[in-house]
Amino acid sequence: MGSRELDAAGIADPRLRRAYLRCRALNARHGRTYFLATRLLGPARRPAVHALYGFARWADEIVDNPSTVDTAEALADLETCLLHALKEGESEHPVLAALVDTAGRFDMEHALFTDFMASMRMDLTVTEYATFADLGRYVRGSAEVIGLQMLPVLGTVGPRAEAAPYAARLGLAFQITNFLRDVDEDLERGRIYLPLAELAAFDVDRERLTWCQERGSADQAVRAALAHLIALNYADYRAAAPGIDLLAPESRPCVRTAFRLYRGILDEIVAAEYDVFARRAVVPKARRLAVAVPALGAALLTRGFQEVAR
Repeated sequence: MGSRELDAAGIADPRLRRAYLRCRALNARHGRTYFLATRLLGPARRPAVHALYGFARWADEIVDNPSTVDTAEALADLETCLLHALKEGESEHPVLAALVDTAGRFDMEHALFTDFMASMRMDLTVTEYATFADLGRYVRGSAEVIGLQMLPVLGTVGPRAEAAPYAARLGLAFQITNFLRDVDEDLERGRIYLPLAELAAFDVDRERLTWCQERGSADQAVRAALAHLIALNYADYRAAAPGIDLLAPESRPCVRTAFRLYRGILDEIVAAEYDVFARRAVVPKARRLAVAVPALGAALLTRGFQEVAR
């Protein structure tokens, strides 16, 4: 299917095809929900989504999985390569080559990528955020710009600027959901992404979270704090939802699926009575299929039977 997607997108250069396939593999391996939703797009749109995801994942891997290589140095090298590649419009890097090609094809603002790298640098030195305002500076680059990068790929029925605030809000919603699901995992890395002021209102701090992690179960104070934050996250989804109808019709099944599956992670946390330490919240396969299969039918109908027959 990868070659078919590249053919549909008009990507013929062998070097670029290898780069796009590398990004697709990263998406398939690490972005289970994201990859499933991407399959609902027409083949010509998918390589660009894989390129965006592949680059973000590549940077995440540097930050989240330090090796014998100096993490700060590796991230700085990646940013230097990124800035040079964006300026020149090409790259020999196995992932950046696809990203730069996508950025050029869809006339993406370079600031969207430099903002992303700024947030990645924050992960090297910032381990907690006092308020939502403080967290917002991180989320701008780590999530909101991802939504804005996606807009030209997905297409809109009106001015892109009209859909942009909704795309950014949806990126934020997805990111906060990740933070809520990954409290345990992030704490292992020494990080707390949930705003400390929101946690403190329920008498929750790093020490209490660590204690819950060690016992493998959230106490009542932590559960109450998470219930509060999840209610706010549900509100993010409600605020972002009107933007789906501003997208090109053929892209809506993909985004609706991602919307429902990511929001479904919150449902799973609620069903587990807010205990994010007992197990990682995952949307069951049966529910993923129940969401994705009807969406696939809608996507095929929207694209038309002519494309299916090709």
